[in-house]
Amino acid sequence: MSDPAPDPRTEHHDEGFGKQKQDSQPGHTQEMDPAPDHGEESYVGHGRLEGRRALITGGDSGIGRAVAIAYAREGADVAIVYLPEEQEDAEQVGQWIEKAGRKAVLIPGDVRDEQFCADSVQRTVDELGGLDILVLNAGYQQARDGIDSIETEEFDRVFKTNLYGLIWTARAAVPHLSEGSSIITTSSIQATSPSPDLFDYAMTKAAQVSFTQSMAQALGEKGIRVNAVAPGPIWTPLIPATDWPEKTESFGQDTPLGRAGQPAELASAYVFLADAASSYVSGAVVPVTGGKPF
Repeated sequence: MSDPAPDPRTEHHDEGFGKQKQDSQPGHTQEMDPAPDHGEESYVGHGRLEGRRALITGGDSGIGRAVAIAYAREGADVAIVYLPEEQEDAEQVGQWIEKAGRKAVLIPGDVRDEQFCADSVQRTVDELGGLDILVLNAGYQQARDGIDSIETEEFDRVFKTNLYGLIWTARAAVPHLSEGSSIITTSSIQATSPSPDLFDYAMTKAAQVSFTQSMAQALGEKGIRVNAVAPGPIWTPLIPATDWPEKTESFGQDTPLGRAGQPAELASAYVFLADAASSYVSGAVVPVTGGKPF
């Protein structure tokens, strides 16, 4: 008789996280308590992406970091885009990619810069010899007191990071993608269940679902699949840097599984959507929400 599967309610950290706050977005991994699990010690690859070349925006921490580690262990070379102030986190990711025997390309910059988005794609193609997988994961959120007090420069940052950067990067990447390539966006449960204090962020996540479904139709004739992952409450640096220290105490406790998710728990969804095993999956949104309905 085989061993039973672990209980998903207690497989990872199943309590609150105490009051935590970081002063800048998207936050730093080393300041979190407990540290998130990105699969550094647990993810085991099976060669599912052997020889593929991936670009991941927001690849220095959180979900992007977990995806970078998983892709490398599945046999892909990986380029990551990240803000310059996240250099320490990015270098750690690069080390994990190289430990897996794959090539790492670290590209600091801001996806709110149109030229940088184009340059990051070109650098990936130049250094990895091509591009097969594009993960549009960079994101920014901040808690809002209300629509009557939000400053234009703040929601402008949300829209430019989450939407402009996504479009600029995809626009630059598509000419380099061929049949069998994949584009994967990181949407959110906020797309369909928006929180009042994240209304501008939630707007962008709903727009990303629309983008995913539109591009799946537009690029399908070229053999390029486009899908999205919609995370629920995941313990990443974005959370303590969102300026809601009280909410970190109970973060994720309202899910049916009774806890927040860890970045490592999303990695397999991104691997599946990039793998040829999902060859008939396009225009899909894969919820990873701990049981919360999407």
